[in-house]
Amino acid sequence: MAANKKSLRQQRILGELDLEPALRIADLAERLNVSNETIRRDFDELTSQGLINRTYGGAVRRHASEPGLNERHQLHIAERESIAKQSIPVLAGARHIMIGSGATTVHVAKRLAVTMNDLTVITHSFGVATVLAINPTIRVIMAPGLYHAQEGAMHGAQTVRFLENYRVEWAILGASGLDGDGASDALIEAADVYSVMMERATRSMIVADHTKFNQAFPARYCDWTSVDVLVSDESPMGVLDETIRAGGCTIKAPTRS
Repeated sequence: MAANKKSLRQQRILGELDLEPALRIADLAERLNVSNETIRRDFDELTSQGLINRTYGGAVRRHASEPGLNERHQLHIAERESIAKQSIPVLAGARHIMIGSGATTVHVAKRLAVTMNDLTVITHSFGVATVLAINPTIRVIMAPGLYHAQEGAMHGAQTVRFLENYRVEWAILGASGLDGDGASDALIEAADVYSVMMERATRSMIVADHTKFNQAFPARYCDWTSVDVLVSDESPMGVLDETIRAGGCTIKAPTRS
């Protein structure tokens, strides 16, 4: 009976993580009316089965791929707005920027459109180009290529060759996962574009919320020695924090209360 009770509880945990991409141990323990230690043991078992990834104080569902962009736009809105707000002071004085695709980078582009002027932005993302259009002083250069409908962006060899013709001060990129090896993306084609954007930029910024911590996806596009700034809604903890800083990357996030 105890084993059956544990199995039902772990199925409930997976169900909760399907509804919310990241959950804290304390929150789950309260919902399921069990101790924090019970949830920790469940997390350990589910992690060993490859069903979840542990984060600092919680867990996230492990997926081989990300939801589509439209679905991601409905998640973590407050966190992404916080990231966008923090990113702007770092970009002060920039005149030429490359921006990758993704839900978080669209939030950054929205903030750029209302706070900065006289920019040239090179992007492969239609979402980024659209939100920048509200500011007539921002010149948008759209990269050509093969259209990826789920991501709302251009990819492929033509996109990469086009970007290689430019040099900018900043590349602003999202990520599906952040772990000790660097930043990775679920979409291999996107990783190819992000890599060349970083190569063509003097400095690079990754914008990603805390649910991406300690997650790895198929296409790694950089290690931490290649990233100048990580902007997030929370600071990573433990080994991930140490690894990022050891690579020379600055972490910009709200101070924990």
